[in-house]
Amino acid sequence: MKIVTWNINGYRSVTGQNPSKRYDKVSNDNKLFAYITQEQPDIICLQETKADESQINEELRAPEGYFSYYNSCKETKGYSGVVTFTKVKPKKVNMELGEKRFDDEGRLIELEFEKFTHFNIYFPKGYAESERLTYKLEFYDKLFEHIKKPKNKKKKIIISGDLNTAHKEIDLARPGENIMTSGFMPVERVKLDWMVENGFIDTFREFIKENGHYSWWSQRGRARDHNVGWRIDYHFISDNLKANLVNTYYQPLVMGSDHCPVVLELNI
Repeated sequence: MKIVTWNINGYRSVTGQNPSKRYDKVSNDNKLFAYITQEQPDIICLQETKADESQINEELRAPEGYFSYYNSCKETKGYSGVVTFTKVKPKKVNMELGEKRFDDEGRLIELEFEKFTHFNIYFPKGYAESERLTYKLEFYDKLFEHIKKPKNKKKKIIISGDLNTAHKEIDLARPGENIMTSGFMPVERVKLDWMVENGFIDTFREFIKENGHYSWWSQRGRARDHNVGWRIDYHFISDNLKANLVNTYYQPLVMGSDHCPVVLELNI
């Protein structure tokens, strides 16, 4: 089974409904569907869609052969949002953590399948010394409270998405410069410690131990060309899936967003 997570930074841009621009080149190509056609993932989860389903042209709402599930921001159009496409129809769908201030921003899609439960999550950004940093940390806590329920029942769990936090120094190109930048502050990184301590595996680090592997690059100063990035997009699995883990890898050469896709492969 192949599962992909990708923060696309705008569904309408990555599908060509709206023109996208990289440096001085403007494109109307449907980069998302071309990628899906090539890779054929069983599940692909997208974050930062910035669109309600009604704002998307009908022919672009889902690739052929996939069930689609949208959760969009209820307060502000063009903000946040997640989408999951899956070849196999889930038994159950949930899009709520049970707290309005989190649920209104459209950050969660939980799909329950026969053999595992999959979470597509777009974690909030934080800003140092701001209420959004508090919001981000409290979102983590609410999510962990929610995930504990299936974890305590020994269910197999996959968490995919943009966590908006680099966990260790090897997970960003310039850790020393960013120790007090939101996304790498100790108060944020400890939340990823919690995941590891509570039996979740950062699948990529099961295979690759060195730095230089990132999933997001600033759009300033040609950071991507120089690989000055951050690893903030992840697949975590519960420890009872470790024997099923085949591989996890990043695809930095895939364009269409300031993030790149991250691929998880499992025997399941």
